[in-house]
Amino acid sequence: MAELTLDTLHRILVRCAGESDTDGMGENMLDMSFQDLGYDSLALMEVAAVIEREYGVALSDEVVATVPTPRALLELVNEASPHAA
Repeated sequence: MAELTLDTLHRILVRCAGESDTDGMGENMLDMSFQDLGYDSLALMEVAAVIEREYGVALSDEVVATVPTPRALLELVNEASPHAA
C-alpha cells in the first residue's frame, strides 16, 4: 500500500469533518495545528478510524489527541505502516 500523502490526508479530513479553510493551502498546512486548520479532536478520531481501515495503522485515542500537525500525523502513520519499506 502506498504511503499516506498530504493530499490523501486532506481528502480524509474533508470526508470525516467537512470542509475547512484548508482548500488551496497545499504544503502550507503541513505545520499548522489541526485546531488552527479547523479540525477538533472528534474529527481527528474519525480520521484515525479511516487511517486504520485503509492503512492498517491503529492509533490510540491518546496519540491522536496529541498529534499537533498534519506533518506529525503523516510521519506517525507512514513510520508505523505495516507496508513501510
